[in-house]
Amino acid sequence: MRDIVAGAFSMFFMQSESFLAHQRLLQEETGDSNCRTLFEMEKIPGDDHIRNTLDGADPQHFDGLFLDAVHAVRAENDLTAFRRLNGHVLIALDGTEYARSNIVHCDKCSHSEHSDGRIEYFHTFVGASIVAPGHKRVLPLPPEFIVPQDGHDKQDCEQIAGKRWLDRHGPIYADLKPIYLGDDLYAKQPMCEKIRSVGGHFIFTCKLSSHKTIAEYIHGATMHEHQETRGYGKAQRTYTYRWIDNVPIRDGNDAMNVNFLELRITNPAGKQTYYNTYATDLTITPENVAEIGACGRARWKVENETFNTLKNNGYNLDRNFGHGKKTLASILATLNLLAFAFHTVCDLSEPLWRQAMDYWAKRRTFFERLRNITIDRTFQTWDALVNAIGGRKLLPVPQSASP
Repeated sequence: MRDIVAGAFSMFFMQSESFLAHQRLLQEETGDSNCRTLFEMEKIPGDDHIRNTLDGADPQHFDGLFLDAVHAVRAENDLTAFRRLNGHVLIALDGTEYARSNIVHCDKCSHSEHSDGRIEYFHTFVGASIVAPGHKRVLPLPPEFIVPQDGHDKQDCEQIAGKRWLDRHGPIYADLKPIYLGDDLYAKQPMCEKIRSVGGHFIFTCKLSSHKTIAEYIHGATMHEHQETRGYGKAQRTYTYRWIDNVPIRDGNDAMNVNFLELRITNPAGKQTYYNTYATDLTITPENVAEIGACGRARWKVENETFNTLKNNGYNLDRNFGHGKKTLASILATLNLLAFAFHTVCDLSEPLWRQAMDYWAKRRTFFERLRNITIDRTFQTWDALVNAIGGRKLLPVPQSASP
């Protein structure tokens, strides 16, 4: 099973669907293989064997490897670059679809019916990523897959899957002092209570159109206000923050109180360029309101830097690597996410990797070079491989190093 998983993972790590075929050819010609030296595979399994063996496995088996990735970054600097608001780590939650098809489907697929009778099948999961405003990297955490037997519509499914994610992973990541970020879908009392119960805090987008009690409560109320101007010339922006404390998030005697924040950004002409509202359990002060607002806006990083990267920047999440009849689509998506997480670890913790990435400038070019050079040469260590594509003559490197 180790070779099976390594075979699938290697495709995503190298961002090449044809990696295994290349390695089989290389092994036949030279008797050696980067699959053996780099991915520690004893035998190279065939593509069909990989798919058939993994179909039916539980994606949760890989949860611990995501935690290993977090530990690897923490070992370097305790996630200092990600920490905000006096040491908290932001975890953004959001749902996304992948593997949409009119034909291919399995028992785990969700589906949508069109007015012309067509049925589209797709998979959905709630993704979680460690993010930070001003930080260009994100660190993916284990996904929680949404399956039809949840018995609710799409939005309800995402809420329920989000709660499952918190039940399984909230206690594990509680020592990060997490602040959870999410869109308006998550700004509901049951989700907020769940987060508090697992040792977290929250900053959620909170639309007044879907939170009537908050809208009524703040109507005509006097709100705290803080304003800052940043930038120069045409790039100058004025940030206006208005907030009010202890607002009931819903109607009823058992309603949870939250702090409500409004953020408005205007240009030098006074035109509004950004507007959003948030609900949080964090105490808001003039000293921290700007950072709370920046953290709330970082929610978008789970969509832009995680999902968009997975679908459009080399990971090909939407591509059908193999759908299967049971859990194959979920397993492969998990391994794809795991490859992304390990790449982030390399980006943040491996100097040779960073130097090689800087040398090639574009991430796509880096991975093209990584794939091409492993067709022609076998490397005994990852440091030797990355050093070889870094534009320099090979230097002596430790033999035990691996990403």
